[in-house]
Amino acid sequence: MQPLLRICALIDTLNRSLGRLFFWFTLAATAISAANALVRKLFGTSSNAFLEIQWYLFAAVFMLGLGYGFLENAHVRIDVVANRLSARTRNLIDAIGIVVFVFPLCYFMANFAWPIVVQAYTTGEMSSNAGGLIRWPLYALVPAGYGLLAIQAFSELIKRIAFLLGHGPDPLKQANPH
Repeated sequence: MQPLLRICALIDTLNRSLGRLFFWFTLAATAISAANALVRKLFGTSSNAFLEIQWYLFAAVFMLGLGYGFLENAHVRIDVVANRLSARTRNLIDAIGIVVFVFPLCYFMANFAWPIVVQAYTTGEMSSNAGGLIRWPLYALVPAGYGLLAIQAFSELIKRIAFLLGHGPDPLKQANPH
């Protein structure tokens, strides 16, 4: 179990580091938005590329932050019900939910999106807006985000199994409540 928990620590570190990076993506999107608005008001012009990069950055924060959200326990949970259950029951429900729902969702979304990414890349798909951006990096956020969620789900599953087997602390107790 200890080698698996070391892998969990590496996965957690990856998603925690990415979560910190996305703070800067949000700041960049805000700065670009402010600069674009200022240029539009002062000079009567704007850039479609600047408008698009704002929502590319927002999409990156949202999609690539899926694993970070799971790590920080920031996902939706019915706390009124969950708080009445024992720690073992909560962790067992989470473990079953990861296997039955999260892994299949990650597989389906990545598998569904990948051909779209490849097609956009091979055709050189561009935004239809004048001065717009290439599309494949945006599309690639979907399989990348669900890939990060899948590896974080693996980490969370191992931590829950470790707790259930008496080899680790309660991962839900240590979670950062939001």
